[in-house]
Amino acid sequence: MAEASILSNAVIYLGAAVISVPLAKRLGLGSVLGYLIAGVIIGPWVLGLIDNVEDILHFAEFGVVLLLFLIGLELNPRRLWSMRQPILGLGGLQVAATSALLLIPALLFGLSFTQALVIAMGLSLSSTAIALQSLQERHLLSTRAGSSTFSVLLFQDIAVIPMLALIPLLAGGGEAEAGGFEGLIKVVGVIGGIVVLGHYLTRPIFRFIANTELEEIFTAFTLLLVTGISLLMAQVELSMALGSFLAGVLLAESEYRHVLEAEIEPFKGLLLGLFFISVGMSINFGLLLAQPLLILGLVLLLVAIKLLVLWFIASRCKTPLEGDQRALFAFLLCQGGEFAFVLFGVARTEGLLDTALTDPLILVVSLSMVITPLLLLLQNRLLQPQHMRLGEPRPADPMDEVNPVIIAGFGRFGRVVGRLLHANRVATTLLDHDPDHIELVRQYGYKVYYGDATRLDILRAAGADKARLLIVALDDAEASLHLVELAKEHFPQLKILARAYDLTHAYQLHKRGVELFQREMLESALKLGEQSLRELGFGAYRAQEAANRFRDYDRKLFDLLQEEGALEKGLLMQRHSGEELEQVLNADREEFPQQRDRGWE
Repeated sequence: MAEASILSNAVIYLGAAVISVPLAKRLGLGSVLGYLIAGVIIGPWVLGLIDNVEDILHFAEFGVVLLLFLIGLELNPRRLWSMRQPILGLGGLQVAATSALLLIPALLFGLSFTQALVIAMGLSLSSTAIALQSLQERHLLSTRAGSSTFSVLLFQDIAVIPMLALIPLLAGGGEAEAGGFEGLIKVVGVIGGIVVLGHYLTRPIFRFIANTELEEIFTAFTLLLVTGISLLMAQVELSMALGSFLAGVLLAESEYRHVLEAEIEPFKGLLLGLFFISVGMSINFGLLLAQPLLILGLVLLLVAIKLLVLWFIASRCKTPLEGDQRALFAFLLCQGGEFAFVLFGVARTEGLLDTALTDPLILVVSLSMVITPLLLLLQNRLLQPQHMRLGEPRPADPMDEVNPVIIAGFGRFGRVVGRLLHANRVATTLLDHDPDHIELVRQYGYKVYYGDATRLDILRAAGADKARLLIVALDDAEASLHLVELAKEHFPQLKILARAYDLTHAYQLHKRGVELFQREMLESALKLGEQSLRELGFGAYRAQEAANRFRDYDRKLFDLLQEEGALEKGLLMQRHSGEELEQVLNADREEFPQQRDRGWE
């Protein structure tokens, strides 16, 4: 019966998402609001299809964990260090100022200072899930407003740690003080263990798994890694999301980064959707109907105070945000966050807050989350058209930018191309599926990533939507044709240069619209032939001229065979047969009769 209940709940969640989210997107409301509406409809106050809302909410919070892991993969430690000023400046000022302003109305409501402080700290935090999902959905994470929003969210995730540690002290627990040093040792040990695991142990493990060529095991280990780190953080009462973010940062320079993104992305999307649905289900409409003016007034007060603080910060920061950038920054962070649920839960356990306080607070946070997509909709419809500068990108990041060239395949052919570009300081993203080969090449300063370049998600993760050139240097002719078709369909801006296995493969590439290709052995064979002529007594000029003439002739032969359809009719399915050789040699005999010297035969 339990299995049937799980399956029936899964059907309800998936059905609600499939119906409501596309409708919300079609109406221009965004996917987040669609998930929230779905949760309200199937929740206990409308259709009542789901009742164990709190359990689902705790499970779905893992979607936030996966989201932070993916964000961490985009930031290597050096880039993260370069962001320290906005993280500490913007984030620290936002949390401190918002907490101070929220403390005033809490005290006016007659609460004690400790209660007011806990509530102010909890409400100062914003929703990482809603803000980042909204930025990713609108492709605005790279804007200045998006970068500033991420800095604030990252500081908030870090700030949760001292907040959680402070609650037992505010509750007056002597045991908490006695166990403070032991708890600190545990925290340092867990974080140190994550650093060691991410930096030293994951790479050989991933290489070993990659050698098995079993994608499902790769996916399983990725999920095991993120889940295990999250549980370790939870054991020492730290933010699971922060732990997963740290793991992502440590793996940001790994050659497996892109394939990790591709494997985690589907799980992140589903669990985040489930999280938003569970937030919608958790809205207590009974309490809202019982005290509508109080609850709605508190929601408006929370949003107004946070908007005021965020607007001030955006206008007074080192590089002030302007116009719609400032509005986007404020609207993204003006709601309560999922960590407020955690803080209020811990405070209730410690006896600082009772149910009569926490229930309205949780409702206020949930309703503020619902307001955020509506504010973003307002921003899209009214504010953005007035400025039309929202898409203005932030200054280029100092490290780990999207490279202009992607080389698919770093074997004997791609290696030469990569070396030439590397020697001329052209930044490249190298994709290869041989983990041992990757490990060797990375020792010489190349950025090579593990991944199957013929997968759309891997290409997208490697930055194919922003790159300028795709160099197809795969050993497998069929795989290279598939990659060309994929790139042509999904990334039309990419200029494709390809390695051709032979004459037939060159024809097939040309047929698919690849104008720039190189037969892998033609130039090296011509060079060796030219040197052979030199050894046989030809002068340097005559030998080079002979090679150049043969190169021109070979191109004309390719065009001729293509026009007559000989390749398509006779050679397409017989790449390794003698038919191609026979046609080419016959053409050679007709083109170069004067080149044969009977004295050398």
